[in-house]
Amino acid sequence: MINSLELFCGTGGLALGLHQAGFEPKALIEWDKDSCDNIRANIERGYTGIGEWNVMQTDVRLVRYSDFGGDVQFVTGGPPCQPFSLGGRHKANADARDMFPEAVRAVRELCPQGFVFENVKGLLRKSFSSYFNYILLQLSHPEVVAKGGMDWTDHLKRLEEYHTSKLRDGLEYNVIFRLLNAADYGIPQMRYRVVIVGFRNDLNANWSFPESTHSKEALLFAKFGDGSYWDEHKIAKKDRPIVADAHRYGMQQSFDTLFSKRRWRTVRDALAELPDPQSHTDSGFANHEYRGGARPYAGHSGSVLDEPSKTIKAGAHGVPGGENMIVLDDGTLRYYTVRESARIQTFPDEYHFHGSWTESMRQIGNAVPVKLATLLGNSIAEQLKRTNDKNGKKECAAHRAV
Repeated sequence: MINSLELFCGTGGLALGLHQAGFEPKALIEWDKDSCDNIRANIERGYTGIGEWNVMQTDVRLVRYSDFGGDVQFVTGGPPCQPFSLGGRHKANADARDMFPEAVRAVRELCPQGFVFENVKGLLRKSFSSYFNYILLQLSHPEVVAKGGMDWTDHLKRLEEYHTSKLRDGLEYNVIFRLLNAADYGIPQMRYRVVIVGFRNDLNANWSFPESTHSKEALLFAKFGDGSYWDEHKIAKKDRPIVADAHRYGMQQSFDTLFSKRRWRTVRDALAELPDPQSHTDSGFANHEYRGGARPYAGHSGSVLDEPSKTIKAGAHGVPGGENMIVLDDGTLRYYTVRESARIQTFPDEYHFHGSWTESMRQIGNAVPVKLATLLGNSIAEQLKRTNDKNGKKECAAHRAV
C-alpha cells in the first residue's frame, strides 16, 4: 500500500485508478461540492474499496498538511486546467484558478517520496513555456520559496540560478513530464494530457514513463488488413468500408512494428453490450438515459463508432454539443449518455453519477481516465518496490526565502 494525498480530486477518476494500483489516499481534497457529493454517494452505496475514503470539500489553500502526519508517500492530483485549456481564457498564472502554487506547497510541506500531477495539452503552448518551466523548477526545488513581493519572473530567475549552481542541499525532486495520448494506452478516446512525475532525489528512482501499448496502425490492420475488427463486432461484409489503397492507412510499415502493440480501442468497443438508450428505457445500466436534441455544427461533428472517441469535454458553460455526440451506423447523431461517456473515460459501470446530465458530463469531462491512472500507478508502485531507500524519509530543511 502507498499512502497518498490527492488534491483537486474532482469526481475521483485519478483516485480510483491509483487505488487499483495500490495507492491509499489519506484524504481527497476538492472544492467543488457536486464532485464531492458524487464520491460520497458512491461510498454510501458501497462501491468496492473506497469505504474509508476521507473526502474533504474545501479550498486547498486552507489545508494544513501537518494534519496528515509524516507518512504521505505520494501527492497526486490534477490542478484546474482552465488557465491553460485551449478552450479557456489562456491566462496561466494570471488566472485565479491557477493552483500549481498549491501543488508545490503540498510537496514542500509533506516531503513525499514523489508526486504525479496531470493537466491539459495547452500547458505546453509556446506562450506558456516560461511559466511551465517555472512550474517544473518549483517542483524540483520546492523549498526555494520567493520573498514577499517577488513576482514569478523574478522567482524564476532565482530558481534557474539555484538549479544551475554547484552547491545545493535540502529537499529536491527529479522531475520529468510527457504528453500522453490516452488512446495509445488502450483508452477508447483521443485524449492528450501532460503528466508530470517527480521522485525525491535521494531515492535514485531511475523511472521512466510506461511505453505505449496500443496503436492506430494495429487498428487499421484489424479493420482493413485481416478484417478481425469487423468480425469481432459481427459487422457483415456488405456493411464494411472498402479501402482501395491500404498504404494510405500506414499499413506499409513492418509487421514487427505492427504487431508489437494492440489496436486502439474504439467507441464501438467501449459501448459493447450497452443497449440503445432510446429503445430500451429500462436498460439495467445506471446513467444510461437517452438525451435528444443533438445537432452538429462547424468543427463539431460528433465521434464515429469505429475510431477512438473525440475528447470528452466538460465545457465552460455546460457541454459543447458536438464534442459529446456520437454518429450512429445509420448516420444519425445523438448525445452520449452519461454511462457511455463514463465508459469512454473507463469508469466502471458500478461507479454511478448522481447529478443532472450536464453536471455529470462536466465531472466526467474533467476526470482522468481510470485505466490510464491505473497503468501509471502500477508503474510507479513497481518502481517504489525496487527502490532501496536507505536514508528513509528525508527531513524538510527550513524554508529558504531567496
